[in-house]
Amino acid sequence: MKQNVQIKNRKIIDEILQSAEYGTLALCKDNIPYSIPMNYTYFDNSLYFHGSKTGRKIDIMKENLFASFSVVEPYSVIQSYFSSNDNLACPATHFFRSVICDGQIEFVNDYDEKVSALESLMQKLQPEGKYTPLTDEVYKKRVDATNLFKINIKNIEGKLKLGQNLPQKRYEMILDFLEKRGYDLDKKTILQMKENR
Repeated sequence: MKQNVQIKNRKIIDEILQSAEYGTLALCKDNIPYSIPMNYTYFDNSLYFHGSKTGRKIDIMKENLFASFSVVEPYSVIQSYFSSNDNLACPATHFFRSVICDGQIEFVNDYDEKVSALESLMQKLQPEGKYTPLTDEVYKKRVDATNLFKINIKNIEGKLKLGQNLPQKRYEMILDFLEKRGYDLDKKTILQMKENR
C-alpha cells in the first residue's frame, strides 16, 4: 500500500471498524474466492459474526479458516471537473476511508464470550438500548443455538483517500465545488478533508 494513503494511527482504524455498518467477508476454497456482505461487531480486538450453522460459508470455513474482512466508509464522489479544467476523465474519483483485516476464523462456543459479543453487536445496532440485556436468562436457549465465529486479526491495514496529497490548487477547487454542491455527505467530506490535510 502506498505510504501516502496508509492510515498509521490505530485509533482511526479502530474508529472505522467500530462505526462501519457492515463489511465484506472473503473466504477461499480450492482457489475459488467467495465473498459475503456481513453484519459484524468489532470487540476485544476481534471481529465477531453470527449466522446459520450450515451453508456455503460454513462449509468453506471447515476446510480453510483463513479469511479477510474489509469495510469502507464512503465519502463524496469527486467529479473530474471538481479538480481540473482540462476536460479529462482521469481526475474523477471517490473519497473514502477503509480497513482490511486478515486473520484466522475461530468458532466461538464459550457461552460468556458469545453473550459479550452479541451484546456488543446489539449496542452497535441499537445504541439507545430499550431491550433486555443479553445476560438475562431469557436468552439462554437462543445464545446456545446461535452460531458465532470470529476472526482473530493477524494483520490490519487502513487506507484514506480524501485529497490529502493533492496540490493545493486542486485541493481548494474540490473544497469549493463540495461547498457549492452542499450535500450532507459533502459537508462530512469537507470536515474529513480538513482534518486529514
